[in-house]
This record gives sequence, structure tokens and C-alpha cells, in this order.
Amino acid sequence: MDFLKRLNISSTNAGAYSGYQYASEGSKKTMSSYNPATGEKIADIATCTMDDYQKIITRANQAFLTWRQIPAPARGDIVRRIAHVLREHKEDLGRLVSLEMGKSIQEGVGEVQEMIDVADFAVGQSRMLYGNTMHSERLKHRMYEQWHPYGIVGVISAFNFPVAVWAWNAFIAAICGNVTIWKPSSETPLCAIAVHQLCQKVLKETHSPDIFSLLIPSSHDIVKTMVDDKRIPLISFTGSTGIGRQVATQVAARLGRTILELGGNNAIILDESADLKLAIPAIVFGAIGTSGQRCTSTRRLFVQESLYQDVVKKLKQAYLQIRIGDPLDPLQLMGPLINEKAVAQFSQAIKRIKASGGTIVAGGEVIKQPGYFVQPTLVTGLENSSEIVQEETFAPILYVLPYKTIEDAISLQNSVPQGLSSALFTNNLIHAERYLSVEGSDCGIANINIGTSGAEIGGAFGGEKETGGGRESGSDAWKAYMRRQTNTINWGSALTLAQGIKFDL
Repeated sequence: MDFLKRLNISSTNAGAYSGYQYASEGSKKTMSSYNPATGEKIADIATCTMDDYQKIITRANQAFLTWRQIPAPARGDIVRRIAHVLREHKEDLGRLVSLEMGKSIQEGVGEVQEMIDVADFAVGQSRMLYGNTMHSERLKHRMYEQWHPYGIVGVISAFNFPVAVWAWNAFIAAICGNVTIWKPSSETPLCAIAVHQLCQKVLKETHSPDIFSLLIPSSHDIVKTMVDDKRIPLISFTGSTGIGRQVATQVAARLGRTILELGGNNAIILDESADLKLAIPAIVFGAIGTSGQRCTSTRRLFVQESLYQDVVKKLKQAYLQIRIGDPLDPLQLMGPLINEKAVAQFSQAIKRIKASGGTIVAGGEVIKQPGYFVQPTLVTGLENSSEIVQEETFAPILYVLPYKTIEDAISLQNSVPQGLSSALFTNNLIHAERYLSVEGSDCGIANINIGTSGAEIGGAFGGEKETGGGRESGSDAWKAYMRRQTNTINWGSALTLAQGIKFDL
């Protein structure tokens, strides 16, 4: 495939980069990347060793000491140059995302565009790392707050957004003065290698420090070492709630900091005034986009009982029109699940749905062809309290549930352990305001008349409860990558203590 060559991806690739230098003499262990649409191998990767990891950490520390001294606007200019290179390679990198991860080509290219958008955001933010000044209670004293970089930021990303989530973290961390070590998903290593090499091209041309390093390990022990490493003050982890708990516990034990983006069990509410021409496409995209493998995927749909039968009918008709197949084919709307394990989890979920009394209105089958394809699935007949509904199944399964009042719907939506994304479709101003008020959605993201999936980078992204509470990307999320420092300057000739305390020698 020509686009792989243009991205410098070969049949065998290095998996340990300290900046733009390959960190290993050559690991004996390799891992393979597979195309989930066919099950065929794409390429091999020479994984890194514990020695490689130590080299990467050492060089990252050295790079930080230089990078932190560079003025923030100049750091932003480096990110601007990276955004330009990403624009030049957007189509090729988008195709690689679709090839290796399985999302549609439209979504693959869109994910690269998201990298570009967050880079543009970071460039602007590099001139707005504002502190505060405040009046001192003491005569001839000045007080202010400023922000300093942490040092090394460890990024552990998931397969479903193999490039964008790294960019959320790395570009913001970079303009703050940090360096980043990236451990990508073992399902999508080629995407990480391609992105890393594009970024290193810019860093090498501009004689910049080794601010980005890549770590594709040969064993889980290396990842554990990374999470436990006191030289990495901040770990950003994206993945399941179960693994996120382990990461949080390990980092907290050494009094480090975490940004956690974990599971979602996202809901859309349709009230009786909802515009179904807006709602139906948003529901379908939210449920089947990335084959239901987004943390923001729509998993529950609460429909006012007067609309319930009509909405189920319309959704069934829409599901029958979904084109499933090769994600590189722009005519296809849905690609495969990531691997055989994901298909098995889908099948197990379907069994549990049926055993719990649920009705499969559409889909529910594994598609018998090469690759890891399943049918997008509509389910009725279950309660929100059902065990299977309370869980996040990373697959295109949507539960449709009726409700009576808007208060009931909000209560049902919030009655799950997760709290990432949520939406209400309504033309009722009171319902909209209630939904966004303190008595409304308890999620980190709450939308009106758009779906749960597809957040813009300008707003801070993240959720509450078992979703982890972290925030990335927009707004003031940059503060998560810096340490706050309060400064007091006495420019007078007397030592004045706070709170009026007298201490005379």
C-alpha cells in the first residue's frame, strides 16, 4: 500500500524511540499488527526492552531540562510546525488509522483532523498560560501565582482513538514545557510509529530537544515500571475502568498525579417535543460510529412513552440501511470490531441480553466473513437496572427504554456507575435548562439537540464517577500538566508576618 510507504511504515518497524533516535540495539521479541477487517497481518514491530525504557527515561529527563527553558510561544511554534506536517499527511495517516483500527475512513481522517485542531488550540494556548495576581494583606508586599511544567508526562492510550488522544495530551503538555513518553495500544502500534516519525521530522529540522518518545514494550512489566516510576510525575491513562483503578492506585501510592479517561455508559433522552429528523441520525451515529467502540458511544436511549413505538420503528429502519464492510471503502458506514476477543464479548453480551428477557429488534449476529464484523444491534424489553445495561459493552449495542416524565428520564440516565457523555433532544426550554442545571445530567458532557459522540476540542473532555474525573484537550485543561506556585515578594524594609502575628527578637 503506497500510503504506508509514504508514512515510512515497512514490514518490520522499530518500537522504541528516544526522541528521533531508535533506543534499542534490536529486541529479539516482536509483535504484529493486524487488519481487523481481514484478520491479516500488516507488519511486525521490534518491541523495546527494560534497558530501552531506562534509556528513554534518561534522555527524556535531559530533554526536559532544555525544553522548559524555551519560551512558551516558541514551544507553540514547534507545535504549529507539527500541525502543518499533519495537514500534509492527513489522508495517508487517516487511512492508516482505518486500516489498523477499523473505523471508517471518514472517521479515520476526522481523527487526524482532531490532532490538527488540538495543535492549533495548543499554539494559541502557548501565549495564554496565565497566572493570577492578588493583593497582599501586608504593606509593601506583592503576591502572584504562576505555573511551571511537571517534567515527563506518561501517556497510555487506547486502540479506539490511536492518534488523537495522544495529541490531546502531548501537544498541550509540550506548550506547557513538558516532554512526553507514549505507550500506545498494542492493537494499534503502527499508528503511533507513523505519528511519532512525522513529529520527529519537525523536531529534527528545528534542532529541538527530544520532547516526544515512544515505547512499545515487550512485556507488561515495562508498563508497570512506567506507572510506578517516580520520574514521571503525571500519567494520563485512557482505557477501561478496571485497569484505570489499578493505574490510579499505583500512581497514588507514590503520590503522583493522574488524568483518567475511563468507561462511559452514555445516554440520549428524547422528550415528546424532540425533532426526530435531528435525533435519529445522532442516535445511529452515536451507537454505531467506530462500531460502538468509542468511550462516548450511545449505549442507552430513553424515549418518552408517547414516542416510543415510532422511534423504535424508525431506528429499526435506519439500522437495516447501515452498510458494513471494509472501512477504507468510503461507502461503508461501519467497520469491524478491533479483534476476536471483542467479537466474543459481543456474543456473550447478546446471550446475557436474551437470558435477561431482552428482545433483539435488529442485528444481534456475528457476520460470517473474514475479519471481526458484527451487526449493529437494537435491544428493547430491558430495565435500566438490568445488570447488562448497567455495564459498558464496547460494541454497537443500543438499549431503548421508555419513560414517563423528564424527571424520570434524568434519574434513569444518571443511575449508572459511569458519567461521561449525555444528551437531550428537546424543543422545550424548561426541559433543556433543567437538564443542564445542577439537578440535571451528572455527566462531564451534557448536550442539547446533538448526540453523545463527537466532542469538539475547544471544551475540556472528560467525565465523572467511574469515568475517572480527568479533563483533557480544551478550556483550561492545560493546568493539569503544570504545577501551581504561589509567590510573595517583600519589597519593603520590614519583615511583616501574616495574620498580624508579632515576633520580636
